[in-house]
Amino acid sequence: MVNDRMLLVEVAYARPDEQVILEIRVARDTTIEQAVRASGILERFPEIDLRTNKVGIFGKLTPLTARVRNQDRVEIYRPLLADPKQTRRQRAAKHISKGVKGVIQP
Repeated sequence: MVNDRMLLVEVAYARPDEQVILEIRVARDTTIEQAVRASGILERFPEIDLRTNKVGIFGKLTPLTARVRNQDRVEIYRPLLADPKQTRRQRAAKHISKGVKGVIQP
């Protein structure tokens, strides 16, 4: 049970082979960075680097210094392997070269 001074927060991280959501209790004035560190997820996934990995709450990018609220889900995002815009362009070009109808040329 959460009292007036403690909040219930989830910290989530996903790799292609493993997804984890850790539930922790933190003090009211806890930042996102403090919640991530308190969860122990950095030890479990040493590839996470808070200097480079972006974080958010429920899919919205958020600074590490933001305060968590009760029942927030802090998400740690992996870097993209490919630029999504470039990938779409390549896919469209491939369809165009094959003569696929319905594809708008860039």
